[in-house]
Amino acid sequence: MMTLDQVRAFVAVAEELHFGRAAERLRMTQPPLSRQIQKLERTVGATLLDRDNRRVSLTEAGRAFLNESYRLLALVDSAGDVARRVDRGATGTLRLGFTAVSAIGVLGPLLAELDRGLPGIDVILHERVTAAQAEGIRRGELDLGLARPPFDTQDFESRVVFREALCAAVPVDHPLATLDRPLTAGDFERVPVISYNPVQSRYFHELSVRFLTNAHPRVEQEVHQILTAVLLVAAGRGCALVPASARMLGVRDVAYKELVDGGGDPDGSERPGHPVELHAIWARGRRSPMLRQVLAQIARMSLEGSPSALTR
Repeated sequence: MMTLDQVRAFVAVAEELHFGRAAERLRMTQPPLSRQIQKLERTVGATLLDRDNRRVSLTEAGRAFLNESYRLLALVDSAGDVARRVDRGATGTLRLGFTAVSAIGVLGPLLAELDRGLPGIDVILHERVTAAQAEGIRRGELDLGLARPPFDTQDFESRVVFREALCAAVPVDHPLATLDRPLTAGDFERVPVISYNPVQSRYFHELSVRFLTNAHPRVEQEVHQILTAVLLVAAGRGCALVPASARMLGVRDVAYKELVDGGGDPDGSERPGHPVELHAIWARGRRSPMLRQVLAQIARMSLEGSPSALTR
């Protein structure tokens, strides 16, 4: 069987064309070097070197084998380098899940940051709602998700990567659009509202219900997606509570209003908050070197407050 030591021995002799200098270069004596070459020639089944007492030269087979030897040794060195990079988490393929709304303000800057900080990692994107991301991570189809809570903390570890305000999307000709102040829950009394499906869009359903607890809006529709809610607002079918990044959808005929919940300052004044969270989630206990590097890169980013913060 051919060994790498035999190939390296042959390359040294082929380059030096002298057994003595090749043995010195390899830090060995001539007899074992000669045996290595003889074993290699028997394995290959061809004479690779012509040698006598005065000179060493390559045969035609030897010249061809030398070229292949260079390629083989380069491949071995490259394989070792790849293995070391994988072990450090500096290379690999990240299968990343994301929700449609997370793509508005977070996904682009996040991918740019990963390209800058971890250029050896390829990212394959999978657009899925949170429940589908969780199932994909469980089955090993995804490495990391950008998802909304809640999710099973026994199965998943998580880290908040972005917080933003909840705001109201209202038709531009709606009376609420003309108010020169943030809106409170009371402003939605008997107002038609586009709400969210309590199963498929549980997170935004619960945020909306929590904000409107003491109001009595008229729920006109229940939808699954933020974009659908904004499109219905533009069509004049009602108002909706949406994340602030929904502004970046660019839907016409929609005005966005800040919300205040009255739960803030010691003097009792109302103030807006940032209750809408986006989490990075991954399988508990399944943190590969690559994933550790990705999470460290995300932790170094400034993702708090508004989509513009992502570029700082």
